[in-house]
Amino acid sequence: MKPLFRLAIAASLLLGASAAFAANDTPVGTWKQVDDATGKPTSIIQITENNGKLQGKVLQVMNATPEDIARDGNPPKCTQCNGANKDQPIIGMTIMWGVSKDDDVWNGGKILDPKNGKVYKVRLTLTDGGQKLDVHGYIGFALLGRSQVWERQQ
Repeated sequence: MKPLFRLAIAASLLLGASAAFAANDTPVGTWKQVDDATGKPTSIIQITENNGKLQGKVLQVMNATPEDIARDGNPPKCTQCNGANKDQPIIGMTIMWGVSKDDDVWNGGKILDPKNGKVYKVRLTLTDGGQKLDVHGYIGFALLGRSQVWERQQ
């Protein structure tokens, strides 16, 4: 009976480890966006999946400058955005959409930079065992553009 008990414990540990690994093999989750120029956290982004496509929504804005905050003390708005996002609060805004898995990267979607209102193509790559996410925004070719490293939040 003892060998069967040990086998059951080993199997449950393996299943638990594989579930933990599976949770880190996708960008789905909550991420701290870190500014590539200053190294300071700027926001908390939640990435979700819907019908095989990823989208990202701003949950929190951090380290906002006085210029980012409206004179009435309200949270920052996307003053540089066009269309439906024009002058809308950044908190709650979907800033990434249409991203799908392609081998070991996710791409094919778009990402909005609320600071300048511009929309870029985006490519996501998990690093550091799924604890970091390289977010590469670009126009035209992926070789040109800018990357940020986001940190997974537990």
